[in-house]
Amino acid sequence: MLDGKIAVVTGASRGIGRAIAKELAGLGAVTVINYNGSSDRAMEVKQEIESCGGQAELFQCDVSDYAKCEAFIQDVIQKYGRIDILVNNAGITRDGLLMKMSEEDFDRVINVNLKGAFNTIRFVSRQMLKQRSGRIINLSSVVGIMGNAGQANYAASKAGVIGLTKAAARELASRGITVNAIAPGFIETEMTEVLSDKVKESTKAQIPLGIFGKPEDIAKTAAFLASEDAGYITGQVIQVDGGMAI
Repeated sequence: MLDGKIAVVTGASRGIGRAIAKELAGLGAVTVINYNGSSDRAMEVKQEIESCGGQAELFQCDVSDYAKCEAFIQDVIQKYGRIDILVNNAGITRDGLLMKMSEEDFDRVINVNLKGAFNTIRFVSRQMLKQRSGRIINLSSVVGIMGNAGQANYAASKAGVIGLTKAAARELASRGITVNAIAPGFIETEMTEVLSDKVKESTKAQIPLGIFGKPEDIAKTAAFLASEDAGYITGQVIQVDGGMAI
């Protein structure tokens, strides 16, 4: 159980982030729902959590913006006095073949997916060091392990998240802070719904279990890594992919 813990989940208004926010709140954590853009979907998540007896708060912030991210984390600490769990889930795609990819599309994906994770860790770690405790969970991807044609920017960002995870784990371990990554495979979300049936079937053929994952599969893994049961696990990348990247 996570009773009384303060959890920050970035990109929590939909998909995997939404599932993680609901899972942590269901285990007793006060969950900070970070979102960027319209608050409508984030408010829906908050209402779902509260309807089940949980506690949640909304905080808008583009995590790729260093200064805004610092203000966001400071606001959370000012309100709650601590941060026990950080889940870096915010991410975007801007797919395209490498030789045709624009600099803007490459930079934007790196800035949100990788620099965004750096920004939050940079400011949350100061508070966790004072507490001498904390759980940091970063969302990578099997694409960051395997690579994928048409996703050079996304693969680079998610591979970078793995390196960031391992470096942060080494730096923070002496103060009781664990840092781990989850590498999802093909998960059924809005991001994957737009793919053609042909692409979906081709992808499914690469998965030994023969099925796609659900956001809840990732949420359960995040909840474990956030728990006391995972206190001796750090610097690891857990693949939740049905065997796709064996």
